[in-house]
Amino acid sequence: MFDLHRLRLLRELKHRGTLAAVAAALSYSPSTVSQQLSQLETEVGVKLLEPVGRRVRLTDQAEILVAHTEAVLERLERAEADIATSLAGLTGSLRVAAFQTAALALVPGALDLLRDAHPHLRVHVTQGEPETALPALSARDFDLVVAEEYPGDPHPRAAGLEERHLLDDTLRLALPAPDAVPGAADGPTAALRSLAGHPWVMEPEGTASRRWAVSLCRDAGFEPDVRFESSDLLLHLRLVEQGHAAALLPDLVWNGRPPTVPLRPLPRGRRTRRISTVVRRGRGRHPAVVACRDALRRAATRAA
Repeated sequence: MFDLHRLRLLRELKHRGTLAAVAAALSYSPSTVSQQLSQLETEVGVKLLEPVGRRVRLTDQAEILVAHTEAVLERLERAEADIATSLAGLTGSLRVAAFQTAALALVPGALDLLRDAHPHLRVHVTQGEPETALPALSARDFDLVVAEEYPGDPHPRAAGLEERHLLDDTLRLALPAPDAVPGAADGPTAALRSLAGHPWVMEPEGTASRRWAVSLCRDAGFEPDVRFESSDLLLHLRLVEQGHAAALLPDLVWNGRPPTVPLRPLPRGRRTRRISTVVRRGRGRHPAVVACRDALRRAATRAA
């Protein structure tokens, strides 16, 4: 029988890409990881890794082993969930990752509910964008991720992950001043077009938000003059409040407070981002995950 610990190292290598990354994640030395994988090759009797420059890649046989390892780990997570369900109360730790506005608007309320209902459950929260948090979820760095999808830009559905809809968050055009932009009071497309020559603040290139925002402006007939880049939407809001830039802001950024800048609707079909919770397959039955999803749902209802 193959050694499960070594199989997990092989799986980690597939998800993390390098021996050094596996070693850092698991607090091993790279030489220890390499030695364990060499022993696994001896057990299996076939080559599992082949060099590609300074890196290694998995052979076809290694990919087969990883697929079976995923199935075994999924079954073990279901066993862990069944054991936790059989106990009288929730204990242990739950690792959650959430993007900024969800971390600000949803997570604190959910933590209040979890603290009251399950005082012995330790919840660790990390702010992280879906682009990095979802691969980390697959690598077992997190137990649950609060993710977002922008219109026309769905994130890749990784095998082994399960997604559940949480809420739809309306996106709006935020104006730098009520009367500073002629034509902004017209329809959604005209309002966007009226800001063609105005400075914009957007998230960095390569993010889903940036792709959506640029596509929205191009569909309105102009290339946005992006002078400010940040993943911090509170900075976006401050720049709009001070009249330095136009922005595209989600309703969650207000966190229940009245808007402080003029807002306009966006064109239909482009005005809502989908927010969901994502877990590994087999983990969704764990009572800590069930409780966290329920708390987030209740917090989202309050926010809406």
